[in-house]
Amino acid sequence: GIIERGEKLDGVVIKNYVFDKDSGREKDDMLVWMEEQLPQLDIRPGTRNHYKTMLMRLREFGKMTSWSQLSVEMILDWDAWLHELDKPRTEDQVKAGVKAEKISRATVYNYHKCLKSLLNRALLMDKIDRSPYDKLKGKFGRGDNEVTEYLTEEEMKAVKSLHPVVGSMMAKARDLFVFQMETGLSYGDTQVFDFSEYKNIDGHFVNIGERVKTGVQYVTELSDECMEILGRYDMSLPTLCNQDYNRCLRALGTAAGIDKRLHSHMARHSF
Repeated sequence: GIIERGEKLDGVVIKNYVFDKDSGREKDDMLVWMEEQLPQLDIRPGTRNHYKTMLMRLREFGKMTSWSQLSVEMILDWDAWLHELDKPRTEDQVKAGVKAEKISRATVYNYHKCLKSLLNRALLMDKIDRSPYDKLKGKFGRGDNEVTEYLTEEEMKAVKSLHPVVGSMMAKARDLFVFQMETGLSYGDTQVFDFSEYKNIDGHFVNIGERVKTGVQYVTELSDECMEILGRYDMSLPTLCNQDYNRCLRALGTAAGIDKRLHSHMARHSF
């Protein structure tokens, strides 16, 4: 079975295979346990999706699905395997011959971060005696962006000048992006935006809130442009999944003649 799956055959793999077979354990008992833990984690839905994707990657890797297979060597093998993965492409991109790109170091780092978190939970619940990551401190870096991408004032004006069909996904993406540029709010913060939390102070709507992701306190003042956008959505903000949002932003950037790949974080940097 190991050879048929094209896996590397060595002493560690053989030992793990025999151990699982003799013990009567399910081959994926670790992943099954981790999947059962996800509903119990006090995390945002978007973060929960990151964990699900990480577990999917572990299943695709196929060599670290049981507790007996968990080791420093396997973590390192998984890391090397992850760095060879291509980013997903749409059918249109494939047809257009768009060249596949490797997933980023930041994405790989987040996979490790999710797995490490679940292993720490397993440690607390006596599923394991020690996490392999204890021996790998500082081994996996997030990856540094040498240049923080942002839009110039002229490019910001070009985005604001776009007027997609009212009510369309493109219009919602444009409005969310402009709102982020005007306030500095993250994508996650826009998705839980509540106008009732803002106070009218001398004609200025201001709120002292906390970041959804980090809990860090921030102050936001709504500009006239923000109020205009909110007025189009009954004083709320449109909700878009992150994938749809970023896909629309790429199209909006092209329409605005901007030679940069627009994404939600770019709005915060521009602010």
